[in-house]
Amino acid sequence: MRRSVFTEEHEDFRKTFRSFLESEVVPHYQEWYDAGIVPKELYRKLGDLGIFGIEVPEEYGGAGIESFKYSAILTEEATRAGIQLGGSSVHVELCLPYLMKLGTEEQLKRWMPGFVGGEEMWAIAMTEPGTGSDLAGMRSSAKRDGDHYVLNGAKTFITGGVLADRVIVCARTSPPLDNNRRFGISLFAVDTTSAGYEVGRKLDKIGLRTSDTAELSFSDVRVPVEDLLGEENEGFSYLGQNLPQERLGIAYGAYAQAEAAIRFTQAYVEERQVFGNTVASFQNTKFELAACRAEVDAAQAVVDRALEAHDAGDLTAVDAASAKLFCTEVAGRVIDRCLQLHGGYGYMNEYPIARLYADTRVTRIYGGTSEVMKLILAKSMGL
Repeated sequence: MRRSVFTEEHEDFRKTFRSFLESEVVPHYQEWYDAGIVPKELYRKLGDLGIFGIEVPEEYGGAGIESFKYSAILTEEATRAGIQLGGSSVHVELCLPYLMKLGTEEQLKRWMPGFVGGEEMWAIAMTEPGTGSDLAGMRSSAKRDGDHYVLNGAKTFITGGVLADRVIVCARTSPPLDNNRRFGISLFAVDTTSAGYEVGRKLDKIGLRTSDTAELSFSDVRVPVEDLLGEENEGFSYLGQNLPQERLGIAYGAYAQAEAAIRFTQAYVEERQVFGNTVASFQNTKFELAACRAEVDAAQAVVDRALEAHDAGDLTAVDAASAKLFCTEVAGRVIDRCLQLHGGYGYMNEYPIARLYADTRVTRIYGGTSEVMKLILAKSMGL
């Protein structure tokens, strides 16, 4: 069905980015995939293209466009090309909202040039070993010592953590209150070259191979007080403010993966010969792809409506949870069926469907599991 969410200007941007991927990424991507990481030079090229500055105000070197639709196009086009752009989505979709909402004018003038240009990449470190989704249970601490905080602790599952130049680290600056475990957490923009800051293992994931995910540790890392983001002890409340956009991004990514799966699979079955006929000629193939098409059309309608709501400032936490739950579950079903149509070749990493199969699985886990999304929806229903 015809989409109305994107304008001619959006489509011009899409063409530019698609051309960039075809010339600067696709020819080298297998090498990056095998290495499990993208080169840092890619981020500088994305910065030169203006990708990191779309939503950054003009006074800080960006385009000043307050819209998530450009991020959606980036996701669609990267997935269409069968590639991942390392930690770039975390840099823009997760870190930038915190900086724009919490950063002082002095901080933004100091950080934004490197952020926009891709010369200073950002990540965010919340999850800790043993605590998982229980952020209120974090143990990393930051104690005030004169004009610095002294940071100690460890984090895990940090996307972009290997190549990051600065990391938004969540740590306890005060003990929790008896009636409020969430009190006492603060956010810090930590320079990764600081003494005592260590990048541990680059974690070996089953999917998202070029998205460098790491363990981090902090041993008496001295963080200047001017690198505190927002108010001391109020960090937990900040963490929840970006969840709708984060979950919208995951929903959109899942939709894009399912859409790409149909495209890859149709091309494969129209060429692959079995028993003297193309796989596409069999009724089962037609029925399977038709069923997938209907599901992906529904997911597209959901994410497009959510995009419009987000840009209008109307996307609620419940709306985002619903979109994430629906689209990630659709992607899981569709990609599984598409892999089946590839037969044994669908299990080979040289085929994009195999990579999609591995990549999409985590969408039902990160940003809040499907089970958590169901709890949010059930609560909104009064259950």
